[in-house]
Amino acid sequence: MASPPSLRETELRQGIELLFYGYRDFTHEPDAMLAKYGFGRAHHRVIYFVGRHPGMSVTELLGILRITKQSLSRVLGQLVRQGFVLQTPGSRDRRQRLLELTKNGLALERDLSENQRRRVARAYREAGPDAVEGFRKVMLAIIGDVADRRHFDRETK
Repeated sequence: MASPPSLRETELRQGIELLFYGYRDFTHEPDAMLAKYGFGRAHHRVIYFVGRHPGMSVTELLGILRITKQSLSRVLGQLVRQGFVLQTPGSRDRRQRLLELTKNGLALERDLSENQRRRVARAYREAGPDAVEGFRKVMLAIIGDVADRRHFDRETK
């Protein structure tokens, strides 16, 4: 395997800027939708991951988001009160709180993600399969936690 060429400062800076610009555009439409409910990006992340992993525990969600219990409590409380997320006690441990989206939560998640799915699909089609795998490798390498990277080794959805 050939060693990668050395990277110039301009290439590294451009990579950083591309991440900033891409994220800005990736989140623009969902941000506008969320604002109608008085929600922000933290709400979006909760809705996304609870929708992606129905029945996940609050502890698992905290592990993914890496935010404080207090921050999650505020966001999750709003989502529960407004009817987007349902919390149920665990069957083995009643102290455990399991999360799932309500019918309204599923509809909101679908609306929030639709533009993002289209954007990613278009980018993948334009870039081609080699670039898709390259992007995946770059993003995995950016993720600092090895356990988080392993999550994508077993990802099947």
